Parts: sequence; C-alpha cells; structure tokens
Amino acid sequence: MTPLPTTLDSELRSLLGDGWRTDESERLTYAFDNSRRQALPDAVALPTTREQVVGLVRACRAARVPVIARGRGTNTTGAAVPVAGGVVVSFERMNRILDIRPGDRCAVVEPGVLNGDLQAALKPHGLFWPPDPTSAGYSSVGGNLACNAGGPRAVKYGATRDNVLALTAVTGTGDLIHCGTATTKGATGYDLQRLLVGSEGTLALIVEASLRLTPSPQSRRALRAIYRDVSSAAQAVARLMAQPVTPSMLEFMDADAVRLARDVGGADLPRDAGALLMIEADGDAQTLPHDIEALMRAADGEGLVSLDDAADEATREKLWAARKALSPSLRTLAPGKINEDVVVPVSRIPQLVDGVHALSREFDLPIVCFGHAGNGNLHVNLLYHPDDDAQSARAHAAMARVFALTLSLGGTLSGEHGIGLAKREFMPQAIDAPTLAMMRAVKAAFDPDGILNPGKLLPD
Repeated sequence: MTPLPTTLDSELRSLLGDGWRTDESERLTYAFDNSRRQALPDAVALPTTREQVVGLVRACRAARVPVIARGRGTNTTGAAVPVAGGVVVSFERMNRILDIRPGDRCAVVEPGVLNGDLQAALKPHGLFWPPDPTSAGYSSVGGNLACNAGGPRAVKYGATRDNVLALTAVTGTGDLIHCGTATTKGATGYDLQRLLVGSEGTLALIVEASLRLTPSPQSRRALRAIYRDVSSAAQAVARLMAQPVTPSMLEFMDADAVRLARDVGGADLPRDAGALLMIEADGDAQTLPHDIEALMRAADGEGLVSLDDAADEATREKLWAARKALSPSLRTLAPGKINEDVVVPVSRIPQLVDGVHALSREFDLPIVCFGHAGNGNLHVNLLYHPDDDAQSARAHAAMARVFALTLSLGGTLSGEHGIGLAKREFMPQAIDAPTLAMMRAVKAAFDPDGILNPGKLLPD
C-alpha cells in the first residue's frame, strides 16, 4: 500500500481538523463491514459539512487517491471495504435531521442519520419512511440509499429507491450536484436520484436526501400460516400476490428457519412445521377485517396445516422479532455463512425454493431460506465451516449454482444487499455486455478518474 502523499495529508488535516485520522488503530476500525472482509485504509475522514466533502474529493482526485463512502458498515457484500486503500469517508458526524415537512410528506436529512432515529422523529407526526432493513435500528440512511435497502414493508411501500424525492451529492470530480425535487411529481430531465440510489458509492457521495414519507397506518393485523412443506407455502405466496389486497408484509420461512425462530428467537411455533408464512395487513380500522379475510382465503389451499390470526399486538411483535433475529441466529448452525438475497418473479418462487433444496442435498450442506416472499426476494443462507477446505469449496460452488438457477428463472442477483465485492464476478452473467458498457460509461461521466469506491459493483 502506497502511503498518502504528504501534501494531501497536510491539506486534509487542515480541512478536517480532528475529523482526519491516520492512526493505525483508528484506520482498523473502518477496515471492515458486516461481510467480514477487511482491508486497511490509508486514512479516515469524518466530515461535518458538504463543503468539507467537496474539498476532500477534489484533493483526493488531484492525488489519484481512492475515496470510499461509509455509513455504519452493516452491509454484507464488502461494499464499504477499502480494498484499494485510500480514504474512507465516514458520515457518522453528518447526522442531522434538517427538516420535517408533514404537509409535503417530506423529510430532509444528512446521510449519517440512523434509520431508527428518523422513524422515532417521524412518529409524532403520524408518518414513517418505508425502508426497514433488519439493521434499521443502527444502519444509516446514507447506507440505505447506497444499497437500495428494502425490508419486509417493501412489498407494499417499495424499497429505498421508491421513497426518495431528491438528493444532493458530490461526484468524483468534486462537483456538488442536485438531483430530483422535493415534490411527488417531476418531469424535468433525467431521473438521476434514482440512478444514485443503489450505486454503492461508485458514482457520487450523497450529502443530503429529501425523503418521501408515508402516513402511519391506523391498524395492523398479522396472520401466521403453517404449511406441510416449502412447496405448499411457495404456491400460497403466488396466490396471495395474485389477489387484489396487497399485504403490508409477506415473509417466508423454510423448516430450518422456523426451527431457528422457535429455538433461538423464542417464537411460539410448532415443531412439525414444514414452512411458514407471516402475513400482515395494515390500513383503516373499518376495512382491515375485510382485507384480512381476503388474505386468509388466498392463504388457504393444498398443504395448509394451520392459519392463525395473531391474538394481540404483543404476539405480533414477538413473531416479527423472531423473524428479524433469524439472520444472526444462523451462525448457531455453522460459523461460516454465505447470505445472498436473490430475487425471482413471485410466480417462480416454488421453482427457486425447490431448486435450492435440491442443491442443499447435492452439495451436502445446510441451506436456510427465508425472506420477503411478496417481492420474490429470498435470503438464501448457505452454512459451512470455513476451516474445512472441502466444505468451503462446496459452499462457493453451490452459491454459484444458486445464482445460475435464479437467473434461469428470470430473476436477478440482489434485491436489497447490493453487489459490492461478493457478487461482482457474477455481473456478466446477469447483465449483457452492451448494458455493462453503458454502466461503465455512466461511471466514467460521474467519476472520470475512477477514484470512487474502486473494485466494487462493476466487474473488470
């Protein structure tokens, strides 16, 4: 790793003051994310203003030093790992909620605001911001924007990209750009804010976001449907999404996920469940019972073992808490985990689930499936022992086959985690050559010198 030029170090130390860190212990703190990959940056920047971000990017561009934007490091793809060294820009100090405008259903925030803190600030206004990833309590809005985070509510309310009105960002040239407008309609030029969402810090560093808010529903009710096997549950998902009432959440668990939710998460679930659907509806108190009846009719069918209405709010909360605890509890099965979030058309979930379980048998490794079935977005979790070379090789071979299966069903590599390092090599299988060339041209327009998060998302 080449040391930072002395002139750059001096310039950024003057610009950022105590927000410029070069001590090795400090750098190590920002060397990894939740993918468990690690690479040491040359320095860490903690800006407090957009002007500092502009000055930092311009200085790094002149010195040809990489710049890696970072939220709270909760992503699982290695997108925030500084594989080429350079400067990690952590936005933890740019954490202000600048404005909440209930009449416009809009909030203006800096990227370091935590999703959970934003939701708490919106609650007194009777509003919420729909993205709700598992890490919502401690992931930043900037990170949600970078990865186009989703969560269970995306089936009804959309993912991050669907809930952003405008962005202010700093490109790889150090230019401050304003994309979109804080209105719910707009037809003035290219839709650049949607382009920046999900770009994983490869196009620009977001320094302010105007977010689209939604009124909090008056009432919510949850259903728990238990099925004989995963195929029956997957067929029920297709029925649920084919009828007029859109559930606010529709989550799927296979038998292993049910067992973990029960034994580790503390959910009250039967031991003979082959698969489970958690179904929730929200809305007006008068119409909600009719919506629940429609969802119950759709959930009924071949292979249904039981269908229960959550008795009270406490029961509903406990069930969803067990679902959110699933991802970390997987490591009770094995220390190594490959967690991918593939997506297929909803009607093809049965083929995806059946195919994944066939791969589990073929490679003799546990594969646990759960996730946001209403969007066709399943988390395929492949468990193995990293210190066992044979298991490790089988695990990575199996995951490549999961990607191939997903693409053969008309799906895509990621629904909400992004590409980062983990899926970069598979991009040519998912995206054709002319489209990849266009993506590279877009990258070059925003970041002509390639300093923004190099080595991520786009393959060489």
